[in-house]
Amino acid sequence: MTKPVAKPSGRLRFFRRQFHEYRLTDRVALSQMPLFVTTVLTAILVAAFFPVSMGHPLFIAFLVSQLSIMVLCYAVPWERLPYTSFLVLPLLDFISIALGREGGQDGLTGISLLAVFPVIWLCASGFYPRAALCLSFLGPLAIIWVPLFIRGDISGPSLARSLLLPVMMLGIGVSVTVLTMSMARQQQVLEEKDQQLLDSLRRSKRHESLLNTILDTVHLGVLAVDADGHDVLMNRKQRANHELARPKDIEDPNESQLLVFAADRTTPVPVEERPVRRAVLGETFTDYLVWLGSGSEQRAITTTARAMKEPDGGFAGSVVVFSDVTDLVNALEAKDDFVSNVSHEFRTPLTSILGYVEILMDDDLAEHQRHSLEIVRRNSERLLTLVSDLLASRNGQLIVTPEAVDVAELVRASVSAAMPKAAASHVALEAATPERLDAHVDGARISQVLDNLVSNAIKYSPEGGNVLVSLEAQEGRLTCQVRDTGMGMSADDQAEVFTKFFRTSNVRRTNIPGVGLGLPISKAIVEAHGGTIEVDSALGQGTTFTFRVPV
Repeated sequence: MTKPVAKPSGRLRFFRRQFHEYRLTDRVALSQMPLFVTTVLTAILVAAFFPVSMGHPLFIAFLVSQLSIMVLCYAVPWERLPYTSFLVLPLLDFISIALGREGGQDGLTGISLLAVFPVIWLCASGFYPRAALCLSFLGPLAIIWVPLFIRGDISGPSLARSLLLPVMMLGIGVSVTVLTMSMARQQQVLEEKDQQLLDSLRRSKRHESLLNTILDTVHLGVLAVDADGHDVLMNRKQRANHELARPKDIEDPNESQLLVFAADRTTPVPVEERPVRRAVLGETFTDYLVWLGSGSEQRAITTTARAMKEPDGGFAGSVVVFSDVTDLVNALEAKDDFVSNVSHEFRTPLTSILGYVEILMDDDLAEHQRHSLEIVRRNSERLLTLVSDLLASRNGQLIVTPEAVDVAELVRASVSAAMPKAAASHVALEAATPERLDAHVDGARISQVLDNLVSNAIKYSPEGGNVLVSLEAQEGRLTCQVRDTGMGMSADDQAEVFTKFFRTSNVRRTNIPGVGLGLPISKAIVEAHGGTIEVDSALGQGTTFTFRVPV
């Protein structure tokens, strides 16, 4: 058991304070105290070994004057007088010491050395340094010379013999003055640094208060963790998120006990895949979706993490932002349900239209009638395919029927079909393909992807430009690129380009038609083939879509 630390008494606390922390009266008394104590000890020695001197009037005057000066230290209201008024006391000490020297010279001849105390007081005060140095020489000199002049002993040798003490006192005064000035400069520097630290502390507290106010105002949960995973900062919203994820029967759960679920709302997210754990490991991620809590209180949260770095580049921790997107997720699900229901409703009448068109085309018709019915059938089939794709996309899958296909011919056919549109838009369209490139893919679906990418490349090059469709085989995979020099996309738009119904900010400000379904469907087709599709773009510099599927 640790012993309690005893608090210092009031008397000890008095002596532990810095000298400048005392009130002026106490500082004056402490400056006089060394000479007064030395005088008392001198009186004891004289009484013990030189009792005759105790009866000398001048020695008695010395003792009385020292006692009187000590009383003056406390009796005079120094705070009410001009600040340097207390310097009169060391001048009185010189006179008092002169009385003691004359009264006790038959006993203690070294009483004149007591002049060192008023010399130190004057020089250590820091006021009037030049005058203090002069007095440190003239005061001790007067203590010795004045009695000589009074007695008439003013011979050269007698005056010369007494110069050692004033010179020694002057040396002490110079040393004390230099030391005091140095300490004063150091004190000034320390006070300036202390003021700078106080200013920095006030600014830091003001910034901390501002930061906490801002963080508690925003509707985002913000969590900062250090490199060891300890919480450094957590705002009000994030405390609410943490409380939501806390099991009701556990007061202080660890990370593995928190209610964090995957997108299906029921599967617990493994500890190593949870946002905070990933952030502690130094990962950087954006819009990672998890569900917190359980039952009707469960909320969808997207998380974003960014690492903090030390000046030397080392990992210092991470900041994780939690955003409640429950309403958005529910709205997207409602939208998907709506699209699915509407697509189902479209399918029946379209099937009926196609059936009756087929019946009509079996009759003997004029050429212009058959041509019109062909247009109706082609567009109805296209609309039915779009409805089917919407349904398949809603269900997360598309059915593909792979077969041996010359993909190079598909690319050339897609480019050839788009030539009129490219010419109308003043776009130079060309294909770079091998003579033949066979692959086991669904030809109709791959053509759908190619038509969509080429159509987009022309559509989003409103000022004209170049579109190049290239095809090659790389390490057992078919790689196709559609590169344009059109308006391009920002990084944020590229992250959302394969989202259903998404259209870039640039396109939304124009009259370019579209509903934002072509790219999501193309992505679904490519992934149904076991492939990948990606985009690389820059605003004003064009866009390149690349898809790869196994050969």
